[in-house]
Amino acid sequence: MVRHVAVLSNPFAGKGKGRGVTDAAVGRLRERGAEIRVYSGTTAAETRELARTALAARPDALVVVGGDGTLSGIVDDLLAADVPIVLVPAGTGNDLARALDLPRHDPVAAVDLAFDGVPRTIDVGEIRSGDRVAAFLTVAALGFDARVSERTNRLRWPHGALRYYLAVVIELARLRPLPFLLSVDGGATQERPGTLVAVGNTSSYGGGMPVCLGADATDGMLDLVEVAPLGRLRLLRLFPSLLRGTHLSHAEVRHRRVRSVSVRASGLVVYADGERLGEDECTITVRERALVLIVPDGDGDEGDDR
Repeated sequence: MVRHVAVLSNPFAGKGKGRGVTDAAVGRLRERGAEIRVYSGTTAAETRELARTALAARPDALVVVGGDGTLSGIVDDLLAADVPIVLVPAGTGNDLARALDLPRHDPVAAVDLAFDGVPRTIDVGEIRSGDRVAAFLTVAALGFDARVSERTNRLRWPHGALRYYLAVVIELARLRPLPFLLSVDGGATQERPGTLVAVGNTSSYGGGMPVCLGADATDGMLDLVEVAPLGRLRLLRLFPSLLRGTHLSHAEVRHRRVRSVSVRASGLVVYADGERLGEDECTITVRERALVLIVPDGDGDEGDDR
């Protein structure tokens, strides 16, 4: 029976949505009779320290209120603890929640999984770049899409989705192929210039864009998607098919499943789960069946009793 629940909150997730989502989740936990301890981190470093403190108290469940970046930032500590994890989505994209069919717009239903859900073990991606090693849960972006994320983070105006669209326009004006050097599964390095490379543990990024359509976070594999060099107009024409998930049939797009990929390119930046995780070069691998999350009790074959 779930009695002691630790709530780890990122109040700034989803551009401030995290605070209200936390209040709703905590209120529901109290209604269901749980003993609650709330830990609220304002920075990534503080959140990691609070996660360690919360886990050291051995709660029956750890409720994480935040987005994909909040959860991936504490993955290493979660892997070392035998505590069920309940994700209450409060980010801007919530692509992991989408992949696992978690309630994305109902914090009460999401936190109820602490009592009514079933465990599911998923893979975790890992990026090594320079001296840094970082986990990710959804899709690693390298190329045009990563540059758009970088530009979005630099812009201070406008707010909301308009800032992203402005970043797209700016990066389209600066569009040029990247001289990718790729090695897949330890094979020979190949020159593969392109517009972007995406490596997916799950199918979507950016709040539902299925760039790695069909990626499965339980298959022990990563989905590698490469887009060949494109002009501005051709890239704009490809975008609607990306939103629909039909882009993998285009001649300019290559899709394969891999266990590891190493990428180098001048000017390369690497983003995953909304965070900048590397530059110039990286090696991306998968930690198979590494993290247990509580998910809705569906058809019975997604549960994992460890």
